[in-house]
Amino acid sequence: MAEDLIRYDILAQEALRGVVRKVLSEVARTGLPGEHHFFISFVTKAPGVRMSQRLVEQYDKEMTIVLQNQFGALRVTETGFEVELSFDGRPELLAIPFSAIKGFFDPSVQFGLQFDVERVAGDEAEPAEADSADEAAAPPAPAKTAAPEAQGEKVVSLDSFRKK
Repeated sequence: MAEDLIRYDILAQEALRGVVRKVLSEVARTGLPGEHHFFISFVTKAPGVRMSQRLVEQYDKEMTIVLQNQFGALRVTETGFEVELSFDGRPELLAIPFSAIKGFFDPSVQFGLQFDVERVAGDEAEPAEADSADEAAAPPAPAKTAAPEAQGEKVVSLDSFRKK
């Protein structure tokens, strides 16, 4: 079989991330329609993710958020989104680049997407501080051109989020 020099796998991932961007942009503009709501899983130490140190300590590798009844300040850009959620009664602003998303699921219609996320170099390194203007303005790292390492990756099944 010939080597894929076009990298269709990366192009497909980028196109599907565009679906998430389009859906979130519409929700930011008009609100959640009908019974739709979303489970969004992301890598907490991926480049460009901004969240409080308290949450990073609690969710040091991955986190799943739910956009349903109580969320605010949803703002979507070309590279990611920001949303305000409450954790233990305390409001938190999260900034999540689309490149950090591992899964997107809308249980109301049984629609889900899973993504490959670039392995974060130095997984044990300290996360970027939310007040760092240089890193906050930096675009997310480009997708890898090689297959992600299998070591230490965790596949999350979205079946657990489906209504029974």
